[in-house]
Amino acid sequence: VFTNTIVFQVDFISAATHNNVQIDGDIHTDITYSAGFIYVISIDKTGENFRLTYETKGRLAVHRITPEEAKYKLCKVRKIFVGTKGIPHLVTHYAHTIRYPDPLIKMNDTIQIDLETGNITDFIKSDTGQQTMDLSSPWKV
Repeated sequence: VFTNTIVFQVDFISAATHNNVQIDGDIHTDITYSAGFIYVISIDKTGENFRLTYETKGRLAVHRITPEEAKYKLCKVRKIFVGTKGIPHLVTHYAHTIRYPDPLIKMNDTIQIDLETGNITDFIKSDTGQQTMDLSSPWKV
């Protein structure tokens, strides 16, 4: 997304090769890394933080966020199961698996994940009539 914008292209390539770009808290030097919906992009050298969201036409758009917002990520719960030795697991929409989730969390709920620790800090129950984002296809916004 950044490499398609002329203003950011040269700066982004330079920042990525010097280990200044973090995607969801991890340093990435590959400028072709495929970041997706709700990913948090932080550029340490400039102190800027961005979140990737969809615009009205279904394309990924860069949204500037505060440093406090860059510390967490919202994820949709896709699957809950009991693994080996009876350990409960939770799988999110971007394939992040969390062990021992809160028993009140069910499928289709939204959880808030702390990017530093990877733990669940909060969750929102999914109810009838609640406005949500359809993650099955970028054209179904």
